[in-house]
Amino acid sequence: MEIREYRSSDEKGWVRCRVLSFLDTAYFDNVLREKERYENPSIELVAVSEGQIIGLLDIEYEIEEGTVCSRGTGFGGMIWHIAVHPDFRRRGIGKLLLKKAEQIAREKQLNRLEAWTRDDKWVNNWYENSRFLKVDSYLHVYLDGGKEHNEHIQSEVPNLFPIHTFAHYVGEDKENIKRKFKRVHECVCYEKILN
Repeated sequence: MEIREYRSSDEKGWVRCRVLSFLDTAYFDNVLREKERYENPSIELVAVSEGQIIGLLDIEYEIEEGTVCSRGTGFGGMIWHIAVHPDFRRRGIGKLLLKKAEQIAREKQLNRLEAWTRDDKWVNNWYENSRFLKVDSYLHVYLDGGKEHNEHIQSEVPNLFPIHTFAHYVGEDKENIKRKFKRVHECVCYEKILN
């Protein structure tokens, strides 16, 4: 296995790896058809085995403080994507990708990494075991038609009826929101200080 920089010819394998990696997570419906491009500089790594992309990690980083990350001071990097193909999990690939990315981030004078993820216990455990600290959270709320929409979402456009809604809840009464709606995820911010 090799950890190397992403190349444009990797895009199809990158997308395939990301889709398969997210299927058994709370982000199962966050499907991309092409690899994201970033406005700021980025660290984009892939793990490759026998010509197949089996892991990936993308970090967009700041060259102007406060332009990418949501918190902290100094220059930070946002982990937008980290994924390991399900057939290759539990082999330390994510750890190797992170180690290489941290090395590059330090060379670029970044002082911290930030990552947002949902409430999959095993994913949160991975961040905590990788020495990230939980520093913030809010809720992702999905409303799917019917009663949830009729009671809470209305359109001001005549004859336009919302069917699906994705919303952020940033208030204090998280437990009530979790009881009120069928699909709610805690979106957790992790931060790692790079020494």
